[in-house]
Amino acid sequence: METASSSTAVPGRANAPATIHRSRILSSKLYFDVPSSKVPLIYSTSYDIAFAGIEKLHPFDSSKWGRICKFLIKEGVLEWVRIVEPLEASKDDLLVVHSEAYLSSLKSSLTVSIIVEVPPVAILPNCLVQQKVLFPFRKQVGGSILAAKLAIERGWAINVGGGFHHCSAEKGGGFCAYADISLCIHFAFVRLNISRVMIIDLDAHQGNGHEIDFSNDRRVYILDIYNSGIYPFDLEARRYIDQKVELLSGTKTNEYLEQLDKALKVARNNFNPELVVYNAGTDILDGDPLGRLKVSPEGVSIRDEKVFRFARERNIPLLMLTSGGYMKSSARVIADSIINLSKKKLIDLDSSLSRK
Repeated sequence: METASSSTAVPGRANAPATIHRSRILSSKLYFDVPSSKVPLIYSTSYDIAFAGIEKLHPFDSSKWGRICKFLIKEGVLEWVRIVEPLEASKDDLLVVHSEAYLSSLKSSLTVSIIVEVPPVAILPNCLVQQKVLFPFRKQVGGSILAAKLAIERGWAINVGGGFHHCSAEKGGGFCAYADISLCIHFAFVRLNISRVMIIDLDAHQGNGHEIDFSNDRRVYILDIYNSGIYPFDLEARRYIDQKVELLSGTKTNEYLEQLDKALKVARNNFNPELVVYNAGTDILDGDPLGRLKVSPEGVSIRDEKVFRFARERNIPLLMLTSGGYMKSSARVIADSIINLSKKKLIDLDSSLSRK
């Protein structure tokens, strides 16, 4: 295990005055009071990306977020009126982590096309790219940030989106344009009066973005279980993982869950967080073209249940982000997992208050 040295600097912004950093967070509108009639499940129809079919050129299912909610509603476990809609992250919100230079770089359609891995985006007017691609991402960032507040208040929260774990303060990539995980944690440090956060990243890919961002921050403990034989091959970022479990392509359900059990036991002994940020990518599914693991749909539900129990048994608030997943079946699998969490009473989609 490798442990980073202590620091409270904003990732990538070592020279930014702390007062400006704090002021931006305190003046943000992304934290707002949510009525008790709502459940701590966050989604907006603006999350879904659709633009003349261009979005289909990337294997990521950019309509999965809406389909997750539709499945939950169809199954009768959720009502539209009880879903929380977040606000869009503003430029000032994004500047809490990102630099002016990085945000300015997104005014280039070519740059965005490289980040989202869809070459035709490069020839589109940037105003369209902002509206059809980056605006949905900024809404999801707002959802991730709000999820931390709701998790502290209700015990759990799910942003049906977010989990852009390849984006760091100064660099996007892998369909990740904004560092929502880093942002939500920095907002939580200032607004929620907490100082210890654990990231449990179970997407099939290494979470190199947040690892770079918190490389010198001992307030954040990172557990990352990933396929070491696929993107992003970020050897520098791997140095900053507190607890890493590197899997081989083809890892099956039973072995995966055994590795998870062992890892959670170690994490429990190593760190006592006040908040868990759970990056719950479904690209671990058998058949996923990019994740290259062989975990069953039932295995995903068991995985999520184990992580939620890990937090519940220690009375630690948890927020979940849906992150990667490159098959049409991912939406159904995520919905089924959320239904299972509800049946196991690890989340409450009925009661106005999830934690008594």
